[in-house]
Amino acid sequence: MPERAEVQVRPGAEGDLEALTELYNHYVRETAITFDTTPFTPDERRPWLLSHPVDGPHRLMVATGGAPRRILGYATSGPFRAKPAYATSVETTVYVAPDAGRRGIGTLLYGALFEALAGEDLHRAYAGVAQPNEASARLHERFGFRHVGTYREVGRKFGRWWDVAWYEKEL
Repeated sequence: MPERAEVQVRPGAEGDLEALTELYNHYVRETAITFDTTPFTPDERRPWLLSHPVDGPHRLMVATGGAPRRILGYATSGPFRAKPAYATSVETTVYVAPDAGRRGIGTLLYGALFEALAGEDLHRAYAGVAQPNEASARLHERFGFRHVGTYREVGRKFGRWWDVAWYEKEL
């Protein structure tokens, strides 16, 4: 794993699209962490990237490091639900490259994301964590999220049912 000092976190950019799509597709193909079941092309993923500008409540933060410099992970905030009364709530997520060692990258990403959101008109952040995922639960709790409930067998992937634990954080 790259040393923490070598890792930089910055807003995501159009030039990151291919690497971000590749990283996400790993989780689509190999895990139940996302309930997407079909990998994306970069063109299919472009609207997602463009929905995260460098300011406002919906952000994309990218961690880069190593030699040559590459994407080690990303964190996002996005709409919690589409209805207008939910505008001050966001759903957050973190994805770390499987070969990045996971030690500290998620923490750096969430730290940068919540720092970027600090001045926004937001009230709550929510995160859904497919179960089991102890590392993600610990990360969310470290950032002040608390478990508020679990949807049982809410998703089916790889021929089995998955629970999703929901966490919330005051912003």
